[in-house]
Amino acid sequence: MPSTLARRDFLKTAGLAAASAAVASPVFSFGQDAAKPVTLAFVGCAHIHTPQFIGISKGRPDLKVKCVWDHDAARAEKRAKELGTKTVADVQAIWNDPEITAVIICSETNRHHDLVLAAAAAKKHMFAEKPLGITAAESVEMADAIDKNKLLFTTGYFMRTQPINLFLKEQVAAGSFGKITRVRGSNCHSGSLGHWFDTEWLWMADPKIAGVGAFGDLGTHSLDILMWLMGDVDAITADIKVVLGNYGDCDECGEALFKFKDGVTGTLAAGWVDVQDPVTIEICGTEGHAVKVNNDLFFKSKKVEGTDGGDPWRKLPKALPLPLNQFIDAVAGKTGQPLVTPREAAARVAVMEAAYKAAKNKTWEKPA
Repeated sequence: MPSTLARRDFLKTAGLAAASAAVASPVFSFGQDAAKPVTLAFVGCAHIHTPQFIGISKGRPDLKVKCVWDHDAARAEKRAKELGTKTVADVQAIWNDPEITAVIICSETNRHHDLVLAAAAAKKHMFAEKPLGITAAESVEMADAIDKNKLLFTTGYFMRTQPINLFLKEQVAAGSFGKITRVRGSNCHSGSLGHWFDTEWLWMADPKIAGVGAFGDLGTHSLDILMWLMGDVDAITADIKVVLGNYGDCDECGEALFKFKDGVTGTLAAGWVDVQDPVTIEICGTEGHAVKVNNDLFFKSKKVEGTDGGDPWRKLPKALPLPLNQFIDAVAGKTGQPLVTPREAAARVAVMEAAYKAAKNKTWEKPA
């Protein structure tokens, strides 16, 4: 099993929940250099990636999942049974338990704020699914609380673990593109076309609960990569819209144009109504170019020998462990884990909030 799994491929496998639970952990030495085993709890089990995280957790002999809580008791019972553990009726039992050092928060997004603040007050390290919050303001408040309590944190930006993106990060830092003029990201699948969210995941198609629709749901992953490569966004405008209306007034696709603070122009596409999405990232510069097409990287740089842009570039770094595995290793005491910071997570929410505001008002907006 590869150590990364594109979300659209993950969801396309037969039976969302069943397939997700079958995902194994990547093969590497768990807990190497770890100071102690990890005991954690699941706090909320609503997110579509919960089954994948259960699979990862069950594959780690150095991890104990002590209990599961969800405001939906039946959902908690289902996930606890899969994990071979118990449920708790009151989440306060988790906050009060000194054996539990960390939590995995997979609740609905509109519950993140209260749960993250409670976890921070209880000094629990946390993996919280993206997006961090509904608004930039509440996301900053959560980031403040996490940092104030000196807690380990990360979120599910798994694209940072992929070899092509790791390579692009190296080449941007090395100056291989010269002066970068523009970048593009795209993250689209056919979720609305296939009615993927019709059952237990329906809340993800309700922006009042999820905070965003299709554009924000998928777009945040590519936005994270673009900001990871290029830094902060100065201003953004967007066209975000309903296409089929399969989920009422929930947006099903969108495209944004933005300006990074260093002057680079960026574009971002995301949605649930695409039958293909072959070109997922492109970087253009005065001395180099890179584009990912159907999971192959085509790379050309005047500064890197042997790059003609005509054949797929195969000299890539190894994939990193998935974010949840990085988080568990960090809690166990393994140093040097490339965790997403709470400030980074909050910044992505701010840019998305500005994109939706810009689409509504037909303006350019600055992230809060």
